[in-house]
Amino acid sequence: MLKSIKLLYKKVFLKLNYDIHKAMILNAQNIILSNNSKADIKNLAAVEFQVFSQNGEDGIIQYLLSKIEIPNPIFIEFGVETYIESNTRFLLQNNNWSGLVIEADGDYVNFIKKDTVYQKYDLEIAQSFITTKNINNLITNYTNSIDIGLLSIDIDGNDYWIWKAINTIQPRIVICEYNATFGASQKVTIPYEESFDKRKAHFSDLYFGASLNAICDLANEKGYDFVGTNKAGVNAFFVRKDISKPFKTLNSQDGFNELKAKSSRDKNGKLTYKRFSERLKIIENQSVLNLENNSITKIKELYNL
Repeated sequence: MLKSIKLLYKKVFLKLNYDIHKAMILNAQNIILSNNSKADIKNLAAVEFQVFSQNGEDGIIQYLLSKIEIPNPIFIEFGVETYIESNTRFLLQNNNWSGLVIEADGDYVNFIKKDTVYQKYDLEIAQSFITTKNINNLITNYTNSIDIGLLSIDIDGNDYWIWKAINTIQPRIVICEYNATFGASQKVTIPYEESFDKRKAHFSDLYFGASLNAICDLANEKGYDFVGTNKAGVNAFFVRKDISKPFKTLNSQDGFNELKAKSSRDKNGKLTYKRFSERLKIIENQSVLNLENNSITKIKELYNL
């Protein structure tokens, strides 16, 4: 019932905001010109803006694109729900890129197919729950291009393991969600569980994904430099090493941002509005994989809680 109401709201929202989005895109184009003229920026927050993204990612992506060549303007994004809020929709509508979105929920897939964006642009949709076993097939079923423009990973779960498993593409830019609750220094991820569901794993919605340091370490192994996070403390941005010269390379401590959203929940599913410093204690009895020594350990033991 709640999802049905959410989908209805999203449909109404789309109709009411069509003209508003057109105006926002036109305004964003002026901001892009201003951002792209900046020779040097202190951090990615300086170029953030949002039209369809949740937390300023639209602006960051446009800034990154202004500094590097993209021979194949193709994106792949998974974890999109209705695709109204996403990291790649602005690329689709403003830059006229082609792309694939992957979503497990059939209701969301049908919603996207009824959205005018599916008719007007070169967007493909695959319905699938993503695992390390199927991700490469999902990608190659869509494109044989290896050197694509952008990959965006946000599945609130096995993000680390899915990126680790991908070997069929080498995107120029990768955006990967990190779990800021795990902090800036520890190199940890949830242990891989093929059917991982954040809501079922722990009631708080705080136990998922990997720490920023873990994601940065994986990125380095795969040939990427870490160039920053958005100020909301949700997504990390990486540029392939062979083209990353225009950007300042950071470590996880320098590039870390705390999660600003107070999205923790109690056992009844109600928001508890816990601040960042209070969140780790809530999931202290959960286990993580410490990538420093490849051992499973309780959060309370690793973080001395």
